[in-house]
Amino acid sequence: WVLLLKAHRAVGRVAWIATLFWDLLGTIKRRLIFRQDVVMATEKLGKGKLLFAAIKAFLLTSLAILSFEVVAYFNGWHCFQNPSLHIPSDDDIQGLLHLVYVTWLPFRADYIAPLIQALSKFCVALFLVQSADRFMLSLGCFWIKYKKIKPRIEGDPFESGDVEGCSYEYPMVLVQIPMCNEREVYEQSISAVCQLDWPKDRLLIQVLDDSNDESIRYLIKAEVATWSQRGINIIYRHRLERTGYKAGNLKSAMSCEYVKAYEFVAIFDADFQPSPKFLKQTVPHFKDNPELGLVQARWAFVNKDENLLTRLQNISLCFHFEVEQQVNGVFLNFFGFNGTAGVWRIKALEESGGWLERTTVEDMDIAIRAHLNGWKFIFLNDVKVLCEVPESYEAYRKQQHRWHSGPMQLFRLCLPAILTSKIAIWKKANLILLFFLLRKLILPFYSFTLFCIVLPLTLFVPEAELPVWVICYVPVFMSFLNILPSPKSFPFIVPYLLFENTMSVTKFNAMVSGLFQLGSSNEWVVTKKAGRSSESDLVAATERESKITNQQHIPRGASQSEFTEYNELKEQKEAAPIRIKKVNKIYRKELTLAFLLLAASVRSLLSAQGVHFYFLLFQGVTFLLVGLDLIGEQMS
Repeated sequence: WVLLLKAHRAVGRVAWIATLFWDLLGTIKRRLIFRQDVVMATEKLGKGKLLFAAIKAFLLTSLAILSFEVVAYFNGWHCFQNPSLHIPSDDDIQGLLHLVYVTWLPFRADYIAPLIQALSKFCVALFLVQSADRFMLSLGCFWIKYKKIKPRIEGDPFESGDVEGCSYEYPMVLVQIPMCNEREVYEQSISAVCQLDWPKDRLLIQVLDDSNDESIRYLIKAEVATWSQRGINIIYRHRLERTGYKAGNLKSAMSCEYVKAYEFVAIFDADFQPSPKFLKQTVPHFKDNPELGLVQARWAFVNKDENLLTRLQNISLCFHFEVEQQVNGVFLNFFGFNGTAGVWRIKALEESGGWLERTTVEDMDIAIRAHLNGWKFIFLNDVKVLCEVPESYEAYRKQQHRWHSGPMQLFRLCLPAILTSKIAIWKKANLILLFFLLRKLILPFYSFTLFCIVLPLTLFVPEAELPVWVICYVPVFMSFLNILPSPKSFPFIVPYLLFENTMSVTKFNAMVSGLFQLGSSNEWVVTKKAGRSSESDLVAATERESKITNQQHIPRGASQSEFTEYNELKEQKEAAPIRIKKVNKIYRKELTLAFLLLAASVRSLLSAQGVHFYFLLFQGVTFLLVGLDLIGEQMS
């Protein structure tokens, strides 16, 4: 009976695996056969075409070599385990195919293997340097936690001896919310910003709407009008010509005459929801610190557990904030501005040249120029602002393309300014070698080249085999360090490692397009949001809004035309159309690499290389899931 129960359990597991595999095949069939219902990836003609052609060439070559290897294996010509392979004589040749295979062996060993070995050694060296940099950052984070180092506010920064003028110590703060066609999230972001705990006469909120959809503009105007009726100092701005994207929007807003009366500016993207205490937690750090130009808060994600994709993004971003930005903020007083959830000293922005429209990473651009002008930055790891991460692979892919092409554009433009600046030499070296080259250029280069190209090729060219510690031990150890800031995500360490290697295709393509100023480098696509909020925040926001509504009063000076316009905007808001969810897409480069890695896994199986086989198999399946856009489904 015990054996029967065990057999029943084993059969159940096999059936579960078979069902899962059958569902995957069914999904592939639906994606490939019903092409008329699938919206293909919105790529411009020629965008990524060269990289896709190179990957296809690698795939076709690998399949051809694999065919030879399989035939050789079943005919007994192979000798995978023998390093000193014996080449048969003319009398031993069994046919034309055997002759071709025997001719291929010395050609592979003498000409192809040295090239692959040289490239693999170069990539391994870059891999070790980047791993050492990440290890040092982790040590710095451990030291900060051990010593409990963090920026502190001394005393009560708002204490004033003037009893009557209670807002005397509160500086003038401008809050900007840039947005463009943000139908899903505009309401919650405006609501959160309007509930900031700050004297109303010392605060001005600018809603900078670049929407080209008239219905969305009506919705945002209605929301602004609602809060304006409640006594909030809020204004709506819309540009007729959307030039310069977000940088142009912020630049236009800063040119207003009334901005001169304000000392600080806080910036929030449309999906960010700051807590009411945000300004009181950030602005006091500027007091008695005239060299401080930026105070950056950390991001927290309301949808981090939505699906597998959001869980993996949470791991990467937690390491970025808690390790990279916190360590650089404590020891260097410099890091890249995140573009949102930060407070700038307006004087620092003006002295650094203001917002420029020359790249798609205007936030990093202004941070570099402010750093070159001697301004210091502070990162507050314990001040968190709620926001969203992309829930679909399409949105995440476009976001990562912009985040990795923009820095390479900026590097080309900023390099002369860095070399001629008056900052210390070690700061110049940190900017050029670490900030740009190592973390923005080398990381996507070696990740794509080593794990997506060199590793599969070494399986077809055994003379250039990579050691196991490069494939397994070091990546797993570095993934373990990356996952430490989010310990609850530890069960996802293997999917995280595989997914990071998969995303190296997009990051490498973006890095090359930005470095060589290709057509897609200047593309700006607004990241798609879902408009989610956590349950606790929804309850708190409802309670705060109910209190404000109870205290709401209609100004006596309001005219009949204002009431009429307000009612029209409210009707537009209620009649807003419901957006239809788009179907999944197909990504050709990822699918091609999936077949390349799976072919390499078959070759490793023939040569009995267990570690290589499992790594390539799982990596190939990950590429397959991403290529079929399944990584963003409800996978827990």
